[in-house]
Amino acid sequence: MSAAGVETRNRCHWATRELNIPYHDGEWGVPLHEDRGLFELLILEGAQAGLSWDTVLLKRPRYRVVFDGFDANKVARYDQKKVRQLLKDPGIIRNRLKISAAISNAQAFLNVQEEFGSFDNYIWQFVGGKPKQNAWKTHKQVPAKTAESDAMSKDLRKRGFRFVGSTICYAFMQATGMVNDHLVHCFRYEELEEAGR
Repeated sequence: MSAAGVETRNRCHWATRELNIPYHDGEWGVPLHEDRGLFELLILEGAQAGLSWDTVLLKRPRYRVVFDGFDANKVARYDQKKVRQLLKDPGIIRNRLKISAAISNAQAFLNVQEEFGSFDNYIWQFVGGKPKQNAWKTHKQVPAKTAESDAMSKDLRKRGFRFVGSTICYAFMQATGMVNDHLVHCFRYEELEEAGR
């Protein structure tokens, strides 16, 4: 404990604020196999393109409301009237291309679920079905993309997904625990390494 009574733990360099510490400690890098959660992070990672992740975390609660709890079946049926409503909502990232991509991605997501039984079955094949354990000592070592994210991006695009470049795919892999990119000195690194065994 610090002098102020606040717990001090070694964390990844980016987890420094009230907004992102809970996300870092409880969610980032935890293996996720639930389709709705995977869909949510796929849409949010695309929405984040060109912005900070903190901006997305700040707007995430509103996204959950206006995107029907990230129910892909509902999002896939959004019409132009709904798009106009979303573009007027200051609680989300009001970018027409990103909103349009969320809708077409929901449609592509449903097609993948139908073909593979679940999106989880499909997406985890890019890391052989279990988390890839990295061992980075500094944040400068962490790559922006990898051969696995390149392959994922290429296949998602082939299936009609948008805002799924390799860098976005790698951020998605980090968020969903497909890779453990907590730095080795971070208290979450060993916890997730053990969970991934």
